[in-house]
Amino acid sequence: MELMQEISRRRTFGIISHPDAGKTTLTEKLLLFGGAIQKAGAVKSAKIKDHARSDWMEIEKQRGISVATSVMGFTYKDIKINLLDTPGHQDFAEDTYRTLTAVDSVVMVIDCVKGVEIQTEKLMEVCRMRSTPVICFINKLDREGRDPFDLLDEIENKLNIKVRPLTWPIGMGKTFKGVYSLYDKNLLLFTPSRTVVEDGVEIKDIHSQELDQLIGEQYATQLRHDVELIEGVYPAFNTSEYLEGRVAPVFFGSAVNNFGVRELLDTFIRIAPAPVHRNTNVRTVEPNEPGFTGFVFKIHANMDPRHRNRIAFVRVCSGRFQRGNNYFHVRQGKNLRFSNATAFMAQDRETIDEAWPGDIVGIYDTGNLKIGDTLTEGEKLMFTGIPSFSPEIFKEVENLDAMKSKQLEKGLQQLMEEGVAQLFTYELGSRKVVGTVGALQFEVIQFRLLHEYGASVRFVPQNIYKACWISCSDPKKLQAFIASRQRHIARDKDGKPVFMAESKAWLQMVQENSPEIAFHFTSEWDVPR
Repeated sequence: MELMQEISRRRTFGIISHPDAGKTTLTEKLLLFGGAIQKAGAVKSAKIKDHARSDWMEIEKQRGISVATSVMGFTYKDIKINLLDTPGHQDFAEDTYRTLTAVDSVVMVIDCVKGVEIQTEKLMEVCRMRSTPVICFINKLDREGRDPFDLLDEIENKLNIKVRPLTWPIGMGKTFKGVYSLYDKNLLLFTPSRTVVEDGVEIKDIHSQELDQLIGEQYATQLRHDVELIEGVYPAFNTSEYLEGRVAPVFFGSAVNNFGVRELLDTFIRIAPAPVHRNTNVRTVEPNEPGFTGFVFKIHANMDPRHRNRIAFVRVCSGRFQRGNNYFHVRQGKNLRFSNATAFMAQDRETIDEAWPGDIVGIYDTGNLKIGDTLTEGEKLMFTGIPSFSPEIFKEVENLDAMKSKQLEKGLQQLMEEGVAQLFTYELGSRKVVGTVGALQFEVIQFRLLHEYGASVRFVPQNIYKACWISCSDPKKLQAFIASRQRHIARDKDGKPVFMAESKAWLQMVQENSPEIAFHFTSEWDVPR
């Protein structure tokens, strides 16, 4: 009974968007309503010492962008909310894609001026693959933006999902008066830069004269026309269709002005799914199963720079997690005891004794856990769907301070375990090459190596097309291939052999000449999924 109650009062979701759509600002306003923070930070102003609460890494504060997923938990109206704020920049899409495996629904932020952008389309594809329920929040209504109906059409066409507005804007930019809730039938009036959030005015009859008195005859007439058109064009909102990922409810507001956020949150806790089932390579795991299961979707080193700690983020999928218990590490085939377990508010942590399905638990780890690992109470199963990526950009690591070689080694090892990049060490000469999917990742790695480990490096571009993990059923043939191509063979951080192909045509030629060798484009090719 306790398990079912804890499941029913939990909502775990991610916030996703294209860069600069206002995602981190919306995150902070949600935290304000949840009482998790008392004051929102300035996301990009270097003049103000208070930075965005969810952007806690030093480079995030300096650049005004999110480069790592932040996990934040708070309670709102007796609902335990686990919120994951993801990077918007495409160079850090890996972190976002993996994070989406740990949530049950998402809120997608769209800029009313720019509309649907390319990164939004990519993120929607990931949500569609898992039929993840999506709520759209169209932001920045205090600016002169696109026509709301045009924005809805663009969302349907570009994101390939039906929409149903649940709030509707009255004016926009300088003429923005507020929003009307089609869901609760009330009116929320807009006051620029307000810090106090007032209750909406209930409007049972949209044709009443009270509406004209509140917003003016011209805007009241336009709102009645818009609502009539919406009710005629869009079917009534169906919660089941939303939960199946077929319809996206749409809200309008201005996160920076605290406007429309509470309405989003109030509706979210009513319609968003509680923790749902997860697929494994053996069976489907339901959250109400008594036995604990969970998986690692993120690892982060040095969340507290004063202590060289390493924390694995575990999504609880079923049962109850209890601190101090022994749990079965499926990949290693052995039991591990976790005496330290934490809950998060960005970089702030508090020790917890238990966690339930939907919760995100931080486990202090000395190197046993990897992204994608499964923990159980003894059952041998592996959660599926945690993506891995083949790097697209390769650069050699050049150490600028020979006295800091050990620090560099440790820094590279820990940062690579976070999954943001991959490290390849050539067999000949021991040259170290980092591979990423985005150029900005090199800047982050360089910054963190210097400020967290004291290691100064330079990255030198390499002429590499693809890193291919190689295998063969005959170990002797594999060794012969490695010996014949030694100049192009490297090892990844786990010691697996990798063929570093310099061009697509050359890779195809090598594959044709070595039919007994299998070439794999992800490092997890040998992990059961």
